[in-house]
Amino acid sequence: MKLLAGLGLAGVSACGFSPVYAPGGPASRLYGRTALPEPNTEESYQLVRALEGRLGRATAPDYALDLTLRLSESRLAVTAENSTTRFRVAGRLDYALRDARGNELTRGEVTSFTGYSATGSTVATQAAKSDARARVVVILSDLLMTRLVAELPPVPTAET
Repeated sequence: MKLLAGLGLAGVSACGFSPVYAPGGPASRLYGRTALPEPNTEESYQLVRALEGRLGRATAPDYALDLTLRLSESRLAVTAENSTTRFRVAGRLDYALRDARGNELTRGEVTSFTGYSATGSTVATQAAKSDARARVVVILSDLLMTRLVAELPPVPTAET
């Protein structure tokens, strides 16, 4: 069984596969080299913190990431007495990655949602709301990183 797994990995590496976060991989181009915007809300702080965990802090950035975070809340489950028992938190993150000269390298948006229950006490509902908003921000940061790594143009070589 180990032989088959080894042969499978050898085939993958032979086709040019390389780990995204490995040294020299696509994500390493952004690590420690991407300036993030200053947070101005609790959710934007959570977003920047999550992205810094993946990108590190840039001391001399070669890239700048422009972000616009939007969260909205809607009633999801309503009783016959018009009491809401579940809420949906939707998030949208618009982004643009620019190089040091201000040239736009990639632009797009990622969206996701989560929910929370409002059937507990007021304190429990507020905690669930806060947790749901934090969860959707983390989901958006993960989706953004996937997009950035996939859409980042290749580094020009001397041959091109």
